[in-house]
Amino acid sequence: PGAGAALRPCSSRVAQDGINKPVIDRIIRVDHAGEYGANRIYAGQMAVLGRSSVGPVIQQMWNQEKNHLKRFNELMVAYRVRPTVLLPFWNVAGFVLGAGSALLGKKGAMACTVAVEESISEHYNNQIRTLIEEDPEKYKELLQVIKQFRDEEQEHHDTGLEHDAEATPAYSVLKTAIQLGCKAAIFLSERI
Repeated sequence: PGAGAALRPCSSRVAQDGINKPVIDRIIRVDHAGEYGANRIYAGQMAVLGRSSVGPVIQQMWNQEKNHLKRFNELMVAYRVRPTVLLPFWNVAGFVLGAGSALLGKKGAMACTVAVEESISEHYNNQIRTLIEEDPEKYKELLQVIKQFRDEEQEHHDTGLEHDAEATPAYSVLKTAIQLGCKAAIFLSERI
């Protein structure tokens, strides 16, 4: 590093003693991938609907996702977790999903948001249960982060419902398809 460059962009140093490294690696890797994908989805939606009446709503949700991604970037460094090798794929797939759903209109974009955020909230709840079973005190910081982000993802879900997501033609089919994709993405990103 050059003069004055920090070796660690994260201010918190994590004690690695006694943590269940495989579990923590899997959690941080998949959450980082999910937040990366969510950023790409909102980028795709903004590319299509950014200047529409729903643009500010999408931008607000995207801003929170940017903060989530920033925090998981820091946690990856602090816990020394490598990212999934699938990030280039999630880059393209996320943007295509976001833009594609937005091409269906405001309701389509919100249907995508509901489907994704419902999947992510459920996923975060599973991780919270896992960490509590492991040792809630040892993983206190990580639990706080995941709980906060889960609550914000649930807000995005509710925002989508408030903006007529369920009025999208073939809503249940679209929602099911997106959620199957989310489950596959979670499974793969935890492992690869």
